[in-house]
Amino acid sequence: EVRVVESGGGSVQAGGSLRLSCVATGFKRADYAIAWFRQAPGKTRREREGLACYSSHDDSLLYANSVKGRFTISRDNVKNTVYLQINDLKPEDTAIYYCAAEDAYVAGTGWIIFPFEYWGQGTRIDVSS
Repeated sequence: EVRVVESGGGSVQAGGSLRLSCVATGFKRADYAIAWFRQAPGKTRREREGLACYSSHDDSLLYANSVKGRFTISRDNVKNTVYLQINDLKPEDTAIYYCAAEDAYVAGTGWIIFPFEYWGQGTRIDVSS
């Protein structure tokens, strides 16, 4: 079974940077996807915001339009880890950040609304002004 574990959150001042890590293991298929979402305070699980996605199908790195420029997703296949680098953090980035995985092909930009099956426990980022 696929297992997903995030780490790397913390408390930072506005303007700082953090790199989140997601170790995802147990894939049985060659095609799989790993994505980052966040849930802001007061928002429900259904309101989680998609941020970025890695697809093994073609090693593509996909982004939500709202985070292009400050967020960078990357993949280290040796370490089975997907990273999310966040620069110039803002108070509105305060949220719990989740990594999600699907042991199947997730087509293109559809990742942002795809019902990923496997989720980590989340890692919290608090940004103070």
